[in-house]
Amino acid sequence: MKDIKSMTLAELTEDFLALGEPKFRAGQVFSWLHRGVRSFDEMTNLSKALREKLKGQYELNYPTVARCLRSQKDGTIKYLWRLKDGNCVESVLMQYHHGNTVCISSEVGCPMGCAFCASTLGGLVRRLTPSEMLDQVLFTQIDSGLPISNIVLMGIGEPLDNYDTVLRFLELVNSPEGMNIGMRHISLSTCGVVDKIDRLAQENLQLTLSVSLHAPTDEVRSQLMPINRRYSVDTLLAACKRYFETTGRRISFEYAMIRGVNDTPQTADILIRKLRGIAAHVNLIPLNDVAESPLKPSEPETVRAFQKKLEDSGIPATVRRTLGSDINASCGQLRRNYERENTPGKE
Repeated sequence: MKDIKSMTLAELTEDFLALGEPKFRAGQVFSWLHRGVRSFDEMTNLSKALREKLKGQYELNYPTVARCLRSQKDGTIKYLWRLKDGNCVESVLMQYHHGNTVCISSEVGCPMGCAFCASTLGGLVRRLTPSEMLDQVLFTQIDSGLPISNIVLMGIGEPLDNYDTVLRFLELVNSPEGMNIGMRHISLSTCGVVDKIDRLAQENLQLTLSVSLHAPTDEVRSQLMPINRRYSVDTLLAACKRYFETTGRRISFEYAMIRGVNDTPQTADILIRKLRGIAAHVNLIPLNDVAESPLKPSEPETVRAFQKKLEDSGIPATVRRTLGSDINASCGQLRRNYERENTPGKE
């Protein structure tokens, strides 16, 4: 059966017409789906006969909360969602003065192997469906009671590794008949899959592309991020230039500050040279602890000096505020394994 929540309104309309149902019924069903109903029987403005027909044609899935943690520091909420096949992924709800942002996952596990990230431990299990991505936004909003205004695709998985699904998710969540979250309120993070960056540029979406750079030299970046062995720093930055030229959208570069690895003044000088000519913003991220990794965060004064050096050269740079650190909900700390989450001492 078809996964009805992964269908666009146009697709649903086409199906309903083929079923002999009027066009407006598709709009009613689409609206119900994007309000978070858990069964067709909740669609009370449909006849019982139609609801039974839908049960025979489509599957309607939804996640359940396997675990929910709330930060005592800043109110950040981390959800571990159990999916229909028993796999789990995490999402994080962060509260800012400008609105509420949810960080969602695109895959169960991650194949990219970045040295500083818990999400990649255990590798890739499977890619999520559009509805499973949408549900993280929808049910986070429902469970928390807080309206979601912004989305970041920075959770478990590499979004561009699940390209077609991510594009379908973006269309669904952007739909005026659905959650209607504008593209300018969505950020997509990638470790640097160059061919997909070029493909995304042609979509000309008005989202923010965030590129996980983390080092300006091939020697260091290849140690931290295996993707660099396929696409070098210069190859990646050339793709970023093309992306800006095509879309007019400034690139946000994520840069985890790792003590003694990528935080020296000399490294900052190399980064400045590499970013010259690129419309960029650098987001410095004090590294968050991952139990299995020996890497440690840079000292605060080192981060401030690195930031000043970039800004003095004309490159906008900010230090990301760390949210949810007391519940392991910060950047690089998300995991997909429920058993690991419940094992003392594993986080």
